[in-house]
Amino acid sequence: MDKEGLLQIWLQEEAVAHIHGWDFSHIRGKYEEEHDLPWDYKEIVRDYLRPEMKLLDIDTGGGEFLLSLDHPHHNLAATENYQPNVELCKGKLVPLGIDFKKADGSRNLPFRDQSFDIVINRHGNFNPKEIGRVLKDGGVFITEQVGAENDRELVELLLNDLPDIPFPDQYLKIARAAFEKEGFMVMQAEEAFRPIKFWDVGALVWFARIIEWEFPGFHVKDCLENLYHAQEVLEQEGVIEGKIHRFLLVVKK
Repeated sequence: MDKEGLLQIWLQEEAVAHIHGWDFSHIRGKYEEEHDLPWDYKEIVRDYLRPEMKLLDIDTGGGEFLLSLDHPHHNLAATENYQPNVELCKGKLVPLGIDFKKADGSRNLPFRDQSFDIVINRHGNFNPKEIGRVLKDGGVFITEQVGAENDRELVELLLNDLPDIPFPDQYLKIARAAFEKEGFMVMQAEEAFRPIKFWDVGALVWFARIIEWEFPGFHVKDCLENLYHAQEVLEQEGVIEGKIHRFLLVVKK
């Protein structure tokens, strides 16, 4: 395909780059990540979870993961702060009897002291002091986080100027120390760097527009030469590859 044809495809991907909840199905089959992490976040949560337990999911997105646990709805609570997802949760979680509240996970949680047996958080903000407050004695906090160095090779590939790392404190050792300071016992702590692969530059365009905090200022026309270079890499190598940075932390109150 010639450059003008590629440009039109990329502009179309840029135009449709919106997300409903945390749904990446638009680029399914065109990219791959998180398939080979050394842990399974969902299985870890299920290992700790019992039907009678009260569970809070901080920064639940659209509630997709929370609902996948098949836990009794009356024992579930969730928070979310991103307004489009807040409206989604109001329409999807509240009618099921799930205790949903709009809240910033890095600040105060709108729940009573010692309300929950388990608090979980996948790729969202958290406040160790507040988590300690809302957990029952012996309760567990389980989180999988996106690390500071996530997708940096892809950022360098697409942007003209490499921006600062958006969340420079996102390292396992820093999160672990914060919970230990609050008196938590560390049950499991792992960190990993794994491949992220794209087989379509248009999918990468969509991805970069969705993950705007990692790719600040990215626009197709501003980064066009970089995109043509990415297309050359794809045609030569068969794939565009970067690295994701993840860490897992399980702590007990």
